[in-house]
Amino acid sequence: MSAAVAAAAALGTDPGELDTAADARTPSPALRTAARRLGRQLLRAARAAWPSDELDALAGRFPKGAHQPVVLGVTARAAGLGPEDAAYCAAYESVGGPASATVRLLGLDPFDATGVLARLAPEVDAVAARAAGAARRVAREGADALPAASAPLLETGAEAHAGWAVRLFAT
Repeated sequence: MSAAVAAAAALGTDPGELDTAADARTPSPALRTAARRLGRQLLRAARAAWPSDELDALAGRFPKGAHQPVVLGVTARAAGLGPEDAAYCAAYESVGGPASATVRLLGLDPFDATGVLARLAPEVDAVAARAAGAARRVAREGADALPAASAPLLETGAEAHAGWAVRLFAT
């Protein structure tokens, strides 16, 4: 879903429509909060790197932060990249972040983690291609054409993690 939202934003789909769709596809309040925080942080960096009216408008429209994939797509657009590029960034982030965490938290060998990422490359390619296709459907049909796959264990795990007194990651 994140890759498709980013690709749709890179195509110029209304960020408000995409942000609403991302909210609807993210049942966990903890994950929605984290996505908006990450979006706000990314937007700050993006505006410094690629000043644009579109990024400024996004900041004004979402002072508390838009979902990170929305910001990623608008950032890709501001940087002159297309929907496939935005989809690849989002898809890689979904596997690259956890791989990095395994090294830091579990002490796994960084070369082993990198090897896993390399072996996942064909899957990341496939996700990005499907996401770019979905984004093109969104341009024709609206945000309801976005994928709505679920990951209930991630959602419930995020909620449980948010209640811990000491957390491994901010949510």
